[in-house]
Amino acid sequence: MNHIIKSVISPPSIALADITLSNQVLRNLALKKAEKKLYNILVNKNISGRPRRIQEDKYYVLRNMLHSIDKALSDNRVSPEVRRGLLKNLVGKILLGNNSNRRAFEKAHEQSPPTFLTISPTKRCNLHCIGCYASSSATNAEQLEYDLVNRIMEEKTRLWGSHFTVISGGEPLMWKSDGKDIVDLAKEHKDNYFLMYTNGTLIDEKMAERLAKVGNITPAVSVEGFEKETDARRGKGVHKKILRAFRCMREAGVPFGISITATRQNAELVLSEEFMDYYFEEQGAIYGWIFQYMPIGRKYTLDLMVTPEQRKWMFEQEQHLVRHKELFIADFWNSGAVSTGCISAGRPGGYFYIDWNGIVTPCVFFPYSVHNIKEVYKNGGNLNTVLFSPFFRSIRQWQRDYSYMKPAAEVGNQIVPCAIRDHHEVAREAIEKYRAKPEDEQAEAALKDKGYYKGLLEYDKKVKELIDPIWESEYVGPEKIRKVI
Repeated sequence: MNHIIKSVISPPSIALADITLSNQVLRNLALKKAEKKLYNILVNKNISGRPRRIQEDKYYVLRNMLHSIDKALSDNRVSPEVRRGLLKNLVGKILLGNNSNRRAFEKAHEQSPPTFLTISPTKRCNLHCIGCYASSSATNAEQLEYDLVNRIMEEKTRLWGSHFTVISGGEPLMWKSDGKDIVDLAKEHKDNYFLMYTNGTLIDEKMAERLAKVGNITPAVSVEGFEKETDARRGKGVHKKILRAFRCMREAGVPFGISITATRQNAELVLSEEFMDYYFEEQGAIYGWIFQYMPIGRKYTLDLMVTPEQRKWMFEQEQHLVRHKELFIADFWNSGAVSTGCISAGRPGGYFYIDWNGIVTPCVFFPYSVHNIKEVYKNGGNLNTVLFSPFFRSIRQWQRDYSYMKPAAEVGNQIVPCAIRDHHEVAREAIEKYRAKPEDEQAEAALKDKGYYKGLLEYDKKVKELIDPIWESEYVGPEKIRKVI
């Protein structure tokens, strides 16, 4: 993807980018030019040879990202420090950077490295949400020491040329170690851009000012709907605190997004135009990440998962919101085509996950592990020790065999991309073969729960029956015709 962005934005223009971003007229001209060039490269030229519809999906998401940044700048919701952080890291290092570390990795290993890591420095949280994937609460003491997180950050940047980091939890703003917190970490690693998932309740005027000043963190605030739905899952009064956080960040110049958990109970609501207008237009969110409820963590249950019928409807509605409403949103399952399928287990362009105990798993929602980063370091290893473990290699091999980088007419259905969710038998085989250990008691219970296993297989079958015809008719079907012609 980086080479595509480089073709749209020429590196010499970075020196003038701050001036351009600050001027509405210049920004409009640059936006129109970039949008046209992006379509030509992704869809018309399509040098990667992927199905045209996949390339269109990528184009619309990237187009909407540009429009979202433009809107935030137009509304004066970006502080000077944040603007410089966007230019230096998101554009200069992540999208356009002359990345010698990445090239060294590719030369040594004959493959591209992961693009980022997701780290949960603490399990502690000031809320006690129903169905929390991490089973977090205020009583949880598990956390990583600052020096360890600092080492992980330095290592991923040096070994992989990775300048993007996702922070999860627990509640990241409750993490403190050696007198330092998450903002201090971002300040120490100014060469990284951070996406931080947060419940938003701890963002007041002072915290918003710190975020604005450090300039390289964007918070994604969790919401479940409007006030009624959010408070029902997260606790009475939480929504009002979220609105306070939004106001503080708007006033300080911190661009933010929303993180949405779609369940059987709220799927239609959280993808309604009313919901989107409220958070994007009225509250000023510039992006939205949609997570379909995963049956892991506290009181896991298949009953909260969106139904197969809801999932099909969600895909169609998301396509409408992205293409016609021009919203910068992505569903981490239904938008799989945008990322060329599953990105777990350190796939090129993807990531893996490190939790508050140092346990390393393929992704946030795949709670089984063969490594703890603390033990890896103790034994003289590094992040690549985890990356090239047989467990992770097996998952990446499945990604390649199923869909990733296959010929256009043979690409597996990327609307159902997930090993643990959409192809549960694949995940279970890898767990058993490599004796991956459960991350927690809930993950262990799920392994022993025969109803859980059977229920997920039945769910996968029903989803495929509804989604495969879409993939065949709109994505790979036209490619098969072109191949014949």
